[in-house]
Amino acid sequence: MQYRNERETVVRYCRMMLSAGLTTGSGGNISIRLADDAFAISPTGIDYAAMEATDVCMVDAAGNVVEGGRLPSSELPMHLALYRARSDARAVVHTHSPYATTFACLRETIPPVHYLVGFAGTHVPLADYATYGTDALAENAIRAMGQDFNAVLLANHGLLALGASLEHAYATAEEIELVARIAFQARAIGTPVHLDDDEMLRVIEKFKTYGSQNPQEEE
Repeated sequence: MQYRNERETVVRYCRMMLSAGLTTGSGGNISIRLADDAFAISPTGIDYAAMEATDVCMVDAAGNVVEGGRLPSSELPMHLALYRARSDARAVVHTHSPYATTFACLRETIPPVHYLVGFAGTHVPLADYATYGTDALAENAIRAMGQDFNAVLLANHGLLALGASLEHAYATAEEIELVARIAFQARAIGTPVHLDDDEMLRVIEKFKTYGSQNPQEEE
């Protein structure tokens, strides 16, 4: 089996997504860019609790399955289109996380009520609605995300996040769900105060060295 470790990693993160409440059953999907013409993506319709590494599909840049006996996620066109549009993307995580999806169903962006929205950008933009699994949805997501954002809400659908690694893409999806919950709760009590773009740009710059063990890079 090619890329065993990477396919096992996809399974592990799919189960993490399930246990963290970022989706249910077999909802959402995860992929990794392995090379210019090789990608691993979760299969369609298989409960994450039962998924095995052999279920993870290997596809080429045209979406053809080159290894694996399962059908790839219905959102394969969106993943591949995002990889074509963003050379910095090495992994993509798509969730149906409840608080982020609530904003997606309201067709609202997630505002900077907390600096952790910086995992996505100055805020989390919203992509126009299109039927799942279609080229139109992929085009809408790419248009809304552009080159400046690492996450986007899919109207009436869920959240899409990318990263330089699967760990980073997953962390972005997880942190944005937290920010969405905070925004929801703050609005239930009153009117939240939003951080301005200047502050968010400072935060995003600081995030570039977040986790560094070099004291000259990180406060």
